[in-house]
Amino acid sequence: MNKADFLSATLAGRRIQPMQASGSQFAPVNIALGKYWGKRNIPGNLPTNDSLSITLPNHGSTTTITASETDLVILNGKQVNPEHAFYRRLFEFLDALDGNRPRLRVETNNNIATAAGLASSASGFAALIGALNDLCQWQLTDTEWSILARIGSGSACRSIANGFVRWHRGERDNGKDSFAQPIDQPMPNLAIGLLTLTDAEKPIGSTAGMKQTLATCPLFNSWPQFANASVERIAQYIETGDLIALLNEAEHNAMTMHATMIATNPSILYWQPESVATMHKVRALRSDGLDVYLTMDAGPNVKLLFDRRQQADVLAAFPNAELILPFEHA
Repeated sequence: MNKADFLSATLAGRRIQPMQASGSQFAPVNIALGKYWGKRNIPGNLPTNDSLSITLPNHGSTTTITASETDLVILNGKQVNPEHAFYRRLFEFLDALDGNRPRLRVETNNNIATAAGLASSASGFAALIGALNDLCQWQLTDTEWSILARIGSGSACRSIANGFVRWHRGERDNGKDSFAQPIDQPMPNLAIGLLTLTDAEKPIGSTAGMKQTLATCPLFNSWPQFANASVERIAQYIETGDLIALLNEAEHNAMTMHATMIATNPSILYWQPESVATMHKVRALRSDGLDVYLTMDAGPNVKLLFDRRQQADVLAAFPNAELILPFEHA
Protein backbone atom coordinates (compact mmCIF):
# COMPACT_ATOMS: atom_id res chain seq x y z
CA MET A 1 0.00 0.00 0.00
CA ASN A 2 1.18 3.51 -0.74
CA LYS A 3 0.37 6.63 1.29
CA ALA A 4 -2.79 7.36 -0.72
CA ASP A 5 -4.04 3.81 -0.11
CA PHE A 6 -3.59 4.16 3.64
CA LEU A 7 -5.41 7.50 3.62
CA SER A 8 -8.25 6.21 1.46
CA ALA A 9 -8.83 3.27 3.79
CA THR A 10 -9.61 5.69 6.62
CA LEU A 11 -11.26 8.53 4.67
CA ALA A 12 -13.94 6.09 3.46
CA GLY A 13 -15.02 8.17 0.48
CA ARG A 14 -14.62 11.60 2.10
CA ARG A 15 -13.19 14.28 -0.19
CA ILE A 16 -11.68 17.71 0.34
CA GLN A 17 -14.84 19.67 -0.38
CA PRO A 18 -15.13 22.90 1.67
CA MET A 19 -18.49 23.14 3.42
CA GLN A 20 -17.80 26.51 5.03
CA ALA A 21 -15.54 29.51 4.51
CA SER A 22 -12.62 28.17 6.56
CA GLY A 23 -11.64 25.46 8.99
CA SER A 24 -9.32 25.76 11.98
CA GLN A 25 -7.75 23.52 14.61
CA PHE A 26 -5.17 23.76 17.40
CA ALA A 27 -3.10 20.68 18.23
CA PRO A 28 -0.47 20.37 20.97
CA VAL A 29 3.04 19.00 20.76
CA ASN A 30 3.88 15.88 22.71
CA ILE A 31 6.99 14.41 24.30
CA ALA A 32 7.37 10.64 24.17
CA LEU A 33 8.17 9.03 27.52
CA GLY A 34 8.12 5.61 25.86
CA LYS A 35 9.79 6.22 22.49
CA TYR A 36 8.78 5.44 18.92
CA TRP A 37 11.81 4.40 16.87
CA GLY A 38 11.51 2.11 13.88
CA LYS A 39 8.87 1.61 11.21
CA ARG A 40 7.57 -1.73 10.00
CA ASN A 41 5.90 0.11 7.12
CA ILE A 42 7.18 3.49 5.89
CA PRO A 43 4.28 4.80 3.70
CA GLY A 44 1.79 4.19 6.50
CA ASN A 45 4.14 5.22 9.32
CA LEU A 46 3.38 1.95 11.11
CA PRO A 47 5.72 1.59 14.11
CA THR A 48 7.59 -1.44 15.36
CA ASN A 49 6.43 -0.79 18.93
CA ASP A 50 3.88 0.99 21.09
CA SER A 51 4.79 4.42 22.45
CA LEU A 52 3.44 6.69 25.18
CA SER A 53 3.67 10.46 25.44
CA ILE A 54 2.77 13.49 27.54
CA THR A 55 1.11 16.46 25.87
CA LEU A 56 2.41 19.98 26.46
CA PRO A 57 -0.71 22.12 26.94
CA ASN A 58 -0.82 25.43 25.05
CA HIS A 59 2.34 24.52 23.10
CA GLY A 60 1.64 23.57 19.53
CA SER A 61 0.22 24.53 16.15
CA THR A 62 -2.91 26.32 14.99
CA THR A 63 -3.84 25.69 11.36
CA THR A 64 -6.50 27.46 9.31
CA ILE A 65 -7.46 26.29 5.81
CA THR A 66 -9.49 28.16 3.19
CA ALA A 67 -10.22 27.61 -0.49
CA SER A 68 -7.96 29.70 -2.70
CA GLU A 69 -7.20 30.49 -6.33
CA THR A 70 -3.68 29.08 -5.87
CA ASP A 71 -2.00 26.81 -3.35
CA LEU A 72 -0.42 28.89 -0.62
CA VAL A 73 1.35 28.12 2.64
CA ILE A 74 1.76 30.75 5.35
CA LEU A 75 4.01 29.65 8.20
CA ASN A 76 4.24 31.90 11.23
CA GLY A 77 3.06 34.88 9.17
CA LYS A 78 5.43 34.37 6.23
CA GLN A 79 4.64 32.90 2.83
CA VAL A 80 6.57 29.69 2.15
CA ASN A 81 8.32 29.22 -1.20
CA PRO A 82 6.90 26.28 -3.22
CA GLU A 83 10.42 24.86 -3.46
CA HIS A 84 10.72 24.65 0.31
CA ALA A 85 10.65 21.13 1.80
CA PHE A 86 7.84 22.10 4.18
CA TYR A 87 5.65 23.26 1.28
CA ARG A 88 6.34 20.15 -0.81
CA ARG A 89 5.69 17.76 2.07
CA LEU A 90 2.43 19.48 2.93
CA PHE A 91 0.94 19.48 -0.55
CA GLU A 92 2.20 16.00 -1.39
CA PHE A 93 0.20 14.87 1.62
CA LEU A 94 -2.88 16.85 0.56
CA ASP A 95 -2.63 15.42 -2.96
CA ALA A 96 -2.47 11.92 -1.48
CA LEU A 97 -5.58 12.75 0.56
CA ASP A 98 -7.49 13.83 -2.55
CA GLY A 99 -5.98 13.98 -6.01
CA ASN A 100 -8.84 16.19 -7.21
CA ARG A 101 -8.77 18.62 -4.31
CA PRO A 102 -9.39 22.36 -4.74
CA ARG A 103 -6.57 24.87 -4.35
CA LEU A 104 -6.00 25.67 -0.70
CA ARG A 105 -4.48 28.35 1.50
CA VAL A 106 -2.94 26.73 4.56
CA GLU A 107 -1.88 29.03 7.37
CA THR A 108 -0.03 27.52 10.33
CA ASN A 109 1.23 29.28 13.42
CA ASN A 110 3.52 27.47 15.83
CA ASN A 111 3.89 28.89 19.32
CA ILE A 112 6.85 26.63 20.03
CA ALA A 113 10.52 27.28 19.51
CA THR A 114 11.84 24.76 17.00
CA ALA A 115 15.27 25.18 18.55
CA ALA A 116 13.92 23.63 21.75
CA GLY A 117 13.81 20.28 20.01
CA LEU A 118 10.02 20.00 19.96
CA ALA A 119 8.81 18.36 16.78
CA SER A 120 6.34 20.78 15.22
CA SER A 121 5.49 18.19 12.54
CA ALA A 122 3.50 16.26 15.16
CA SER A 123 1.30 19.16 16.18
CA GLY A 124 1.30 20.46 12.59
CA PHE A 125 -0.17 17.36 10.96
CA ALA A 126 -2.65 16.82 13.79
CA ALA A 127 -3.80 20.43 13.38
CA LEU A 128 -3.94 20.04 9.58
CA ILE A 129 -6.30 17.05 9.78
CA GLY A 130 -8.41 18.81 12.38
CA ALA A 131 -8.69 21.92 10.19
CA LEU A 132 -9.71 19.82 7.18
CA ASN A 133 -12.26 18.04 9.33
CA ASP A 134 -13.69 21.43 10.29
CA LEU A 135 -13.55 22.84 6.75
CA CYS A 136 -15.15 19.83 5.09
CA GLN A 137 -17.37 18.73 8.00
CA TRP A 138 -16.06 15.18 7.79
CA GLN A 139 -17.15 14.36 11.35
CA LEU A 140 -14.06 12.26 11.98
CA THR A 141 -13.91 10.13 15.08
CA ASP A 142 -10.86 10.65 17.32
CA THR A 143 -9.53 7.32 16.07
CA GLU A 144 -9.84 8.40 12.42
CA TRP A 145 -8.22 11.75 13.23
CA SER A 146 -5.33 9.96 14.92
CA ILE A 147 -4.83 7.54 12.00
CA LEU A 148 -4.83 10.27 9.36
CA ALA A 149 -2.41 12.38 11.41
CA ARG A 150 -0.14 9.32 11.82
CA ILE A 151 0.12 8.88 8.06
CA GLY A 152 1.30 12.49 7.81
CA SER A 153 3.84 12.24 10.62
CA GLY A 154 4.01 9.23 12.92
CA SER A 155 4.03 10.94 16.31
CA ALA A 156 1.27 13.33 15.14
CA CYS A 157 -1.21 10.60 16.04
CA ARG A 158 -0.46 11.34 19.72
CA SER A 159 -1.20 15.09 19.36
CA ILE A 160 -4.96 14.66 19.40
CA ALA A 161 -5.52 14.84 23.16
CA ASN A 162 -4.18 16.32 26.38
CA GLY A 163 -2.40 14.43 29.14
CA PHE A 164 -0.89 11.00 28.66
CA VAL A 165 -1.52 9.39 25.28
CA ARG A 166 -0.66 5.85 24.16
CA TRP A 167 -0.04 4.94 20.53
CA HIS A 168 -0.93 1.31 19.83
CA ARG A 169 1.38 -0.12 17.18
CA GLY A 170 -1.37 -2.34 15.78
CA GLU A 171 -1.03 -5.55 13.83
CA ARG A 172 -3.10 -5.02 10.67
CA ASP A 173 -1.38 -4.28 7.37
CA ASN A 174 -3.85 -1.49 6.54
CA GLY A 175 -2.96 0.40 9.74
CA LYS A 176 -6.53 0.70 10.99
CA ASP A 177 -5.54 -0.56 14.43
CA SER A 178 -2.51 1.73 14.74
CA PHE A 179 -3.76 4.85 16.52
CA ALA A 180 -3.41 6.75 19.77
CA GLN A 181 -5.77 6.92 22.74
CA PRO A 182 -5.66 9.23 25.77
CA ILE A 183 -5.07 7.79 29.23
CA ASP A 184 -7.58 9.38 31.57
CA GLN A 185 -5.27 9.48 34.57
CA PRO A 186 -3.53 12.74 35.55
CA MET A 187 -0.26 12.89 37.43
CA PRO A 188 -0.47 16.41 38.93
CA ASN A 189 3.09 16.56 40.25
CA LEU A 190 4.76 15.82 36.91
CA ALA A 191 6.92 18.76 35.78
CA ILE A 192 8.96 19.19 32.60
CA GLY A 193 11.88 21.52 31.91
CA LEU A 194 12.66 22.25 28.27
CA LEU A 195 16.37 22.86 27.75
CA THR A 196 17.54 24.45 24.51
CA LEU A 197 21.21 23.47 24.47
CA THR A 198 22.05 23.96 20.81
CA ASP A 199 20.37 24.79 17.52
CA ALA A 200 22.83 22.65 15.55
CA GLU A 201 21.22 20.98 12.55
CA LYS A 202 20.45 17.29 12.98
CA PRO A 203 22.88 15.09 11.03
CA ILE A 204 20.05 12.86 9.78
CA GLY A 205 16.26 13.12 9.83
CA SER A 206 14.17 10.79 11.96
CA THR A 207 12.67 8.73 9.11
CA ALA A 208 16.07 8.17 7.48
CA GLY A 209 17.58 7.47 10.90
CA MET A 210 14.95 4.85 11.72
CA LYS A 211 15.50 3.16 8.37
CA GLN A 212 19.26 3.09 8.86
CA THR A 213 18.93 1.77 12.41
CA LEU A 214 16.52 -0.97 11.37
CA ALA A 215 18.82 -2.05 8.54
CA THR A 216 22.22 -2.04 10.27
CA CYS A 217 21.95 -1.97 14.07
CA PRO A 218 22.83 -5.34 15.68
CA LEU A 219 20.97 -4.28 18.84
CA PHE A 220 17.72 -3.34 17.13
CA ASN A 221 16.15 -6.80 17.22
CA SER A 222 15.79 -6.44 20.99
CA TRP A 223 14.35 -2.89 20.84
CA PRO A 224 10.67 -3.60 20.00
CA GLN A 225 10.33 -6.16 22.82
CA PHE A 226 12.03 -3.85 25.30
CA ALA A 227 10.06 -0.80 24.11
CA ASN A 228 6.69 -2.52 24.39
CA ALA A 229 7.51 -3.80 27.87
CA SER A 230 8.76 -0.34 28.84
CA VAL A 231 5.50 1.28 27.71
CA GLU A 232 3.57 -1.29 29.75
CA ARG A 233 5.60 -0.34 32.82
CA ILE A 234 5.07 3.38 32.22
CA ALA A 235 1.31 2.81 31.86
CA GLN A 236 1.34 0.86 35.13
CA TYR A 237 3.22 3.65 36.95
CA ILE A 238 0.67 6.17 35.67
CA GLU A 239 -2.14 3.98 37.01
CA THR A 240 -0.51 3.59 40.41
CA GLY A 241 0.73 7.19 40.59
CA ASP A 242 4.38 6.17 41.03
CA LEU A 243 5.99 9.31 39.59
CA ILE A 244 9.64 8.52 40.35
CA ALA A 245 9.39 5.04 38.86
CA LEU A 246 7.83 6.59 35.74
CA LEU A 247 10.61 9.18 35.40
CA ASN A 248 13.32 6.56 35.86
CA GLU A 249 11.72 4.32 33.22
CA ALA A 250 11.36 7.24 30.80
CA GLU A 251 15.07 8.06 31.07
CA HIS A 252 16.05 4.42 30.65
CA ASN A 253 13.76 4.16 27.61
CA ALA A 254 15.35 7.22 25.96
CA MET A 255 18.91 6.04 26.61
CA THR A 256 18.09 2.61 25.19
CA MET A 257 16.68 4.18 22.04
CA HIS A 258 19.81 6.29 21.61
CA ALA A 259 21.94 3.18 22.16
CA THR A 260 20.38 1.62 19.04
CA MET A 261 21.19 4.78 17.08
CA ILE A 262 24.79 4.84 18.27
CA ALA A 263 25.20 1.15 17.37
CA THR A 264 23.99 1.81 13.82
CA ASN A 265 26.46 1.69 10.93
CA PRO A 266 27.39 4.43 10.26
CA SER A 267 26.66 5.51 13.79
CA ILE A 268 23.91 8.08 14.40
CA LEU A 269 24.93 10.37 17.24
CA TYR A 270 22.55 13.23 17.92
CA TRP A 271 24.26 14.25 21.16
CA GLN A 272 26.35 17.38 21.33
CA PRO A 273 28.89 18.20 24.08
CA GLU A 274 26.18 20.24 25.86
CA SER A 275 23.88 17.19 25.83
CA VAL A 276 26.47 14.97 27.50
CA ALA A 277 27.34 17.66 30.06
CA THR A 278 23.65 17.91 30.97
CA MET A 279 23.40 14.15 31.41
CA HIS A 280 26.33 14.19 33.82
CA LYS A 281 24.83 17.13 35.71
CA VAL A 282 21.46 15.40 36.06
CA ARG A 283 23.12 12.27 37.43
CA ALA A 284 25.21 14.29 39.86
CA LEU A 285 22.09 16.06 41.14
CA ARG A 286 20.38 12.70 41.64
CA SER A 287 23.37 11.49 43.61
CA ASP A 288 22.87 14.54 45.82
CA GLY A 289 19.24 13.57 46.43
CA LEU A 290 17.37 15.64 43.81
CA ASP A 291 14.90 13.49 41.87
CA VAL A 292 15.47 14.90 38.39
CA TYR A 293 15.56 12.74 35.26
CA LEU A 294 15.74 13.41 31.54
CA THR A 295 14.52 12.32 28.16
CA MET A 296 15.78 13.07 24.65
CA ASP A 297 14.24 12.63 21.22
CA ALA A 298 16.16 12.29 17.95
CA GLY A 299 18.13 15.46 18.54
CA PRO A 300 20.61 17.09 20.92
CA ASN A 301 18.27 18.92 23.29
CA VAL A 302 17.12 17.67 26.68
CA LYS A 303 13.78 17.57 28.45
CA LEU A 304 14.08 17.43 32.23
CA LEU A 305 11.52 15.35 34.13
CA PHE A 306 10.90 15.93 37.82
CA ASP A 307 8.43 16.38 40.68
CA ARG A 308 6.97 19.90 40.65
CA ARG A 309 7.46 20.08 44.41
CA GLN A 310 11.21 20.19 43.67
CA GLN A 311 10.93 22.75 40.89
CA ALA A 312 12.72 25.50 42.83
CA ASP A 313 15.84 23.32 43.20
CA VAL A 314 15.69 22.05 39.62
CA LEU A 315 15.28 25.53 38.15
CA ALA A 316 18.09 26.83 40.34
CA ALA A 317 20.34 24.17 38.79
CA PHE A 318 18.97 24.83 35.28
CA PRO A 319 17.93 28.49 35.19
CA ASN A 320 17.46 28.44 31.40
CA ALA A 321 14.88 25.64 31.49
CA GLU A 322 11.32 26.48 30.43
CA LEU A 323 8.96 25.06 33.03
CA ILE A 324 5.93 23.08 31.81
CA LEU A 325 3.27 21.74 34.19
CA PRO A 326 1.13 19.42 32.05
CA PHE A 327 -1.55 18.91 34.69
CA GLU A 328 -1.54 22.37 36.25
CA HIS A 329 -5.29 22.75 35.68
CA ALA A 330 -6.24 19.11 36.04
